[in-house]
Amino acid sequence: MGRHSLPDGPRRSGTGPRTRARRRRVALATALVLALAAGTVAAVDGGLLSFGSSCWDDSVRLRIAAAPGIAPALKDAAEYARDNDVTSDGSCLDVQVTARDSYEVADALRSKRKEAAGFEAWVPDSGVWVNRVLADNQSTSVTPAGNVALSPVGVAMIPTAAKSLGWPEKEYSWTELAGATMASERLKLGAGDPARSATGLLALTQLARTASRSKDGDTLAAATAKALSQRTSDSDAQVLDTLPRDLSGTEQGNPKRNQALILSEQAAFAYNASADSGDDLDLFYPKDGAPRLDHPFALVDEPTLTTDESRAALRFMTLLGEADGRRILERHGFRTDEDDIPAELVSKAGGRAPQPYEEVPEKPATDKEIDEALGTWTITVQSARLTTVVDVSSSMSDPVPGTSESRMDVTRAALLQALATFTPEDEIGLWKFSTKLDGKRDYRVLVPTGRLGDRVGGSTQRERLSAAFSGLKPVPKGQTGLYDTTLAAYKAATASYSKGKFNALVLLTDGVNQDPGSISRSGLVAALRRLTDPERPVPMIAIAVGPAADRDELSEVAEATGGSGHSVTDPSQIHSVILKAVVKAGNRS
Repeated sequence: MGRHSLPDGPRRSGTGPRTRARRRRVALATALVLALAAGTVAAVDGGLLSFGSSCWDDSVRLRIAAAPGIAPALKDAAEYARDNDVTSDGSCLDVQVTARDSYEVADALRSKRKEAAGFEAWVPDSGVWVNRVLADNQSTSVTPAGNVALSPVGVAMIPTAAKSLGWPEKEYSWTELAGATMASERLKLGAGDPARSATGLLALTQLARTASRSKDGDTLAAATAKALSQRTSDSDAQVLDTLPRDLSGTEQGNPKRNQALILSEQAAFAYNASADSGDDLDLFYPKDGAPRLDHPFALVDEPTLTTDESRAALRFMTLLGEADGRRILERHGFRTDEDDIPAELVSKAGGRAPQPYEEVPEKPATDKEIDEALGTWTITVQSARLTTVVDVSSSMSDPVPGTSESRMDVTRAALLQALATFTPEDEIGLWKFSTKLDGKRDYRVLVPTGRLGDRVGGSTQRERLSAAFSGLKPVPKGQTGLYDTTLAAYKAATASYSKGKFNALVLLTDGVNQDPGSISRSGLVAALRRLTDPERPVPMIAIAVGPAADRDELSEVAEATGGSGHSVTDPSQIHSVILKAVVKAGNRS
């Protein structure tokens, strides 16, 4: 798609109209820019703008928080704007760029902390962070306006490691690359923490997507995440510090050093440009496609910005899409056009044909896939202690529309799928409930919560759970004893809290409380609030299965514990909902 620029430009060196539009160039928000242009013309016609004085007499200050990788390029662009008197509505642009980790800015915006009000625009390394802020209704508002640069994510290796895997001729998928590093004690793979690094998160998501196409894909993805979790760093900058000091490989025996890193092309470019050793990193581009860091440009709390500030921000973004701006970005190792990739950029980043450096994933990762990958990661890294409470009332035998299976059939399959993603260190238990399942009690503990790797008698906890999940059946004429069960299960979960793990109660029901002799809803909510301890959090993940369940009721109950309520029309969605809820609860803690 083509670029658009505002009427104002550099005073000493014009930026005339482009004669050729490039396809699929990094996108700008065309409507916003054209609206700005129209407003500027109206201002000129109305005599509001004066061209007879210096633009610095009334400059517009613009503060931008930018991801550390792109901040140096934006600072150079800001200097270019100052040196060339680039203007917005006749006023010079005084752009100040501050490097800030994207996850930190996203957290500040979501919590409305004071530092979130310290800038008018934000350029994170990935739209992942913008989407996270947009998904939170309580956050400071952000207004995406386009993207300014691209950088694919691949696997960079020291030369000896790359050559041992056949670089550059041999091509690998994401799972093959991960498998190659897991198979050798002399080839260790490091990455930025996916909870803080979009590079790590996008790679993990692509790994999970590729693994899902193979047999036992969930188990493979969990195993890969577990192995990767042993060698993560807080940021992409820190993960670079884990490379051997001498890239020739003389430190390969050092267990603290990584020989391979999940890294963006731009980060590899910058590292190679500054390396003193004379040995550069080599870069593998996965044949199933390298996800892109897309560097969105967003206005922060736009309703509070002045018209001058909004227009100045978009004018600066437009500058980055013009020829001089693109050259600045490319000098720093960024791509500015998906179809026109400078060979020198790829070479300096460590890439070389026939590596598939132009290959993109079949389709971009969805928010759901990213949430699932992050949920799996959260559980894998922190380990979990989950008590699962499943409704076995008679309505669970009702069919799922469009299938030949009952709600219980599909729920069993979803629980077994979720079980496969947990590691031996995770602790899982299972309760079932209806009405009067155990004397006067509406519930029964089928498998006490315990470590999946532990053996009890002749079987492991995982095997016992798998058998218990498979054996769940609806109780004929059974009603839904929801409230008493919820309180009893939450008391047990909080009493057996495991420090250092993600503790939670997972409750699945397809109905509303049908036990007239139970505690009331208000009484339940009050009791849960009394049991909740911020120092020992046990959020409830309550899932309403099917149309008869009351999500509003479950949300009220779950939120009393710091948890969340969810609804699914198809029980097969349970697995992804659990992972999404884990991420949400983890972000609150």
